Amino acid sequence: MPTATSLGLPNVRGRVPLLAGLAIDSFGGGCAGPLLLLFFVRVVDIPLGTAGVLLTVATLFSIAAPAAVAVVIDKVGPRNLVVIAQFAQGLAFTGFFFGRSVWLVFLCALLTTSGQRVFWSAIFSLLADVADEGDRDRWFGLGGMMQAAGFGLGALTAGALLAIGGDAPFLIAMAVNAVTFYLAGFLLLRLNAAHHKRAVQDTGPAPLLRKDKAFLVLIGANTLLALCTMLLGVGLPVYVAEALPAPKWLIGVLLAAVSVVLATGQTLVVRHTEKRRRTNVIIVAGLAWAVWGVLMASLLRVPTALVVPGLILATAVFAFGDVLHAATGNALAAAVAPVVGNGKYLSYWQYSFTFASILVPAFFAQLFEMQHELPWLGISLLALIAAATILILDRVFPHSTTQRQ
Repeated sequence: MPTATSLGLPNVRGRVPLLAGLAIDSFGGGCAGPLLLLFFVRVVDIPLGTAGVLLTVATLFSIAAPAAVAVVIDKVGPRNLVVIAQFAQGLAFTGFFFGRSVWLVFLCALLTTSGQRVFWSAIFSLLADVADEGDRDRWFGLGGMMQAAGFGLGALTAGALLAIGGDAPFLIAMAVNAVTFYLAGFLLLRLNAAHHKRAVQDTGPAPLLRKDKAFLVLIGANTLLALCTMLLGVGLPVYVAEALPAPKWLIGVLLAAVSVVLATGQTLVVRHTEKRRRTNVIIVAGLAWAVWGVLMASLLRVPTALVVPGLILATAVFAFGDVLHAATGNALAAAVAPVVGNGKYLSYWQYSFTFASILVPAFFAQLFEMQHELPWLGISLLALIAAATILILDRVFPHSTTQRQ
C-alpha cells in the first residue's frame, strides 16, 4: 500500500478492532473527562473542594497500578490487561451514572483511576506486540493519532452538551463514556491472537529493573520531558488570563491546534524521521521545548502588539517538540527494554508520566507565584537537562535499539 507507506502508516490488516477501540475509548474520555469534576459538584452535590480532594486521593491510590501490572503482564499478556481496564472503567462510569452517595462515587473514582493506570501501563506493550517487523514506531504514532482524534471529538461533544443545561449533559457524558469503554473492551476481545503474539508467553525470568541503571535514568529523563508535554495545558490558561495582554478565547484555539497536530502528524513524523536514531529525535524534541520555554517567558517583555503572534509562534514550537516526542518516546523505551520482561519494563515506564502528572501543578503554581517567567524558564532548563541525559544514554544503549529498523 504505497499511499499508506508515504503517510507513515503501518500495516493495519487484522488489527482494525484495536484502532477502533482506541478511538472510541478516547472519544468517551474526551466527552466525560472535562465534565467529571462538574458532575460531582452539580449532580452529586459534593462541594468543589471535597470533590477535588476525592479525585486526588483516588489518583494517589492508583499509583501502585503500574507496579502491579509489571508483575503479571508478561504472563497474562497486555491485551487481556487492557480489556480488563476497559471493562473496569466502564463499570466505574456506570456507577457514576447511577450513584449519588459520596462513598460510592469515591469507589468509582478509585476504580476508574486504577483502570486508567492499568490501561496506560499495558497499551504500549500491546501496540508493540501487534506491530509487524519494522513497524513498531509507526504503530506508536498511529495509536497516538487515534487517541488524540477521539479525545478531540469527545471534547467538542462535551462542549455541545453543556449548551443543553441542567443535569442532562453530565448524565449523558457519564453514560456515553461507560458505553464507549464497554465497546472498546469488546472490540479488543475480537483482536486475533496472531496479532498479540506475546500474550501468555513466559520465556524465563526477566532482568531486574532496579539493576538496569540506564533504563532507570531513561525513565528519569522522560519524567522531565513529560513535564514539558503537560505544562502547556496546566500553565497556558493561567498565563494568558493572569499575566498577558491577550484575548482569553485564544487559549482554546491554541490547545485545539496542538491536539490537531497530534491527531494528524505523528505517523508523518515517523515517516520523515525513520532513518534517524530515536535518541536524536528525542534530543531535538527536548531542544524544541527549551526554545518554547524561553519564548513563553519573553512574552512578558515584548510590545503588546507582538504578544499574540509570539504566543502562536511559541505554541507552534511546542507542538513540534510534542509530536516528535509522542511519536518516538514510547518506541524508544520499547526498543531498549529487554525482550524478556519487555512488558514489565514498559509498565514501569509509565511512572515517568505518573510522576509528571503529580508534579506539574505544583511546579507551575509555585514558580508562577514567585515570578511569572519562572515556570517557563524552569521548564527550559529541565528540557535541556533531559536532552543532555538522552545524549549520554545514546552512548550506552546499543545502536541497534536506538536506530529504527
